Amino acid sequence: MVSVVIGGCKTSNKTTVTEKAKVMLDTTYTTDSGLKYKFIKLGTGIMPQNGDKVSVHYTGKLTNDTIFDSSVKRGTPFTFTLGAGEVIKGWDEGIAKLHVGDKAIFTIPPQLGYGDMDKGTIPPNSTLIFEVELMDVKEQPKPYDVKGKDTLTTASGLKYIMVSSGKGKQVKAGMKIGVHYTGFFTDGKIFDSSVSRGEPISFNVGTGRVIKGWDEGLQLLKVGDKARLIIPYQLAYGEKGRGPIPAKATLIFDVEVMSAEDAPIPVTPVPYDVKGKDTLTTASGLQYIKINEGTGPQAIKGKTVSVHYTGYLLDGKIFDSSISRGEPISFELGAGRVIKGWDEGIALLKVGGKARLIIPYQLAYGEAGMSGAIPPKATLIFDVELVGVK
Repeated sequence: MVSVVIGGCKTSNKTTVTEKAKVMLDTTYTTDSGLKYKFIKLGTGIMPQNGDKVSVHYTGKLTNDTIFDSSVKRGTPFTFTLGAGEVIKGWDEGIAKLHVGDKAIFTIPPQLGYGDMDKGTIPPNSTLIFEVELMDVKEQPKPYDVKGKDTLTTASGLKYIMVSSGKGKQVKAGMKIGVHYTGFFTDGKIFDSSVSRGEPISFNVGTGRVIKGWDEGLQLLKVGDKARLIIPYQLAYGEKGRGPIPAKATLIFDVEVMSAEDAPIPVTPVPYDVKGKDTLTTASGLQYIKINEGTGPQAIKGKTVSVHYTGYLLDGKIFDSSISRGEPISFELGAGRVIKGWDEGIALLKVGGKARLIIPYQLAYGEAGMSGAIPPKATLIFDVELVGVK
């Protein structure tokens, strides 16, 4: 018997598509958790899985029809990672029941919303009504198939598996390379992926810009190679971890070398002139000096920002600079991809803005420092320029 899938439900050829669609549009469904949802339009796209990036247009109301938020009014869908706890429980559960193109009404009880918290426009213990439309799904990257392939181990303890071979040039220390990657914990959970963002990371290999396991592992590869790197914590983020990386975490990276070229002649950075400018201090202890305000878009948590920078120790010694490499660094703001002082400080800027960030060790690399370049308990100075937000 032929089956047709509509809106997540199957119907046999004894029930027509039109009849099934009418039933779905006329029905209010209630889940075991207490979420209620009703379709008001049926789409034909894919359903998201946990870990996928989803884009949703929505209007949120209280039960008295007071609108408290609307992406429709702003004209920009809201994007988040499904099942990662980035939104209220009712959203993680409800959006997973939609196809791209579906519109639905969610009735979310307090225990799946904000509970007894007072959110200002949302009183404690509020039932929330959302009209939502699933606009797009970017599927989670799939792990490489490494069955039957040899696992090799280097003297440092790095393990790697060659997945497929390219025909490009060999990666060597100092080269500027482009790499697509997906990072997994040993339980298979993805913690970061350039593939999801649609943009490879670029950096000069072998210069301490990335974790030791990357600097070593990528020099084993050629352009076009795909490999799995299994990196022990000693070659990754160490005993304390960093951001979303827990202490003593072994990390797995599926990597593909996209490009490699000889590094350009370095440019010597010039420190910003901060004479006569005010030094401001935030509640966390971050100090900053605005050089100029900038006139472009504001850096916002969740957006990908591009930043030119030069990092100095207190004695004026440069330990890192994107100016020397000729390319800004790009990262998702507020996602723990950089030190805390950067996540906080860059969020103070608009595109075109320049500032000096004076970052105490608690907001930088902590008591241990990092990889010899950053001493223990080091206060760091960064001259930064926000060059892009997207």
